[in-house]
Amino acid sequence: MTKLNQILAVEKGVKSDVQRKVNDANNLIQKAPLLSGISRTYQPIDDEGEQLPAESTRVQVQAEQVLVDIATAMTRLFDVTATKDVANCSAKADVKIDGDVLVPDVPVTYLLFLEKQLSELHTFVSRLPTLDPSETWSRDENTDSWRTEPVKTTRTKKVPRNHVLAAATDKHPAQVQVYNEDVVVGYWTKIGFSGALPQRRVNELLVRIVRLQEAVKYAREEANGTEITDQRVGETLFAYLLAP
Repeated sequence: MTKLNQILAVEKGVKSDVQRKVNDANNLIQKAPLLSGISRTYQPIDDEGEQLPAESTRVQVQAEQVLVDIATAMTRLFDVTATKDVANCSAKADVKIDGDVLVPDVPVTYLLFLEKQLSELHTFVSRLPTLDPSETWSRDENTDSWRTEPVKTTRTKKVPRNHVLAAATDKHPAQVQVYNEDVVVGYWTKIGFSGALPQRRVNELLVRIVRLQEAVKYAREEANGTEITDQRVGETLFAYLLAP
């Protein structure tokens, strides 16, 4: 009894072989001289006339035979493809995690779809923005986001001050230097908010995706091991197509 994975293994080779033979046949039937022949004999008017040898060229390619050869090659491809497609309708397996069935009786074609989508999802999740690890974050229910601890900073204002370099005398005025002094005039309280995810959450998601990918691949291998019935459709089709 043939298994689906055996048909999948030979399908590519059969396709390549048929494509090569079809290409060769196309090139062959385009060469008109190969399909042409001639026979020419010469007879003088009387026995005294010059005798010339006969000329002949054989037909080297028969279009009907080319058709038969192509039909023989394509019959195998038709049968292999029919066997695969019919088997895909019945080849199914359960997607299981730790023995628990997540999705039962999944067709092998859908398992292939899942593999591709999970691969793309893994790439997407791995690129999700994460919270700055240098900050301490907590969940803020009011904004439905993450928030940092409040950080209090001062706000200062430059206030001009006078610095007496030399006191005034009866002969000279006082020498005064003006400078600016930073004076605290208030306080800022800063709280950061973020819609990113904690790194541990991203890691958890990636682990689950990988486990699901493994489960889907295992299910696909199980489905591909389904025993199938070889289909024979090519001969019937070409018997109709090439009927006299």
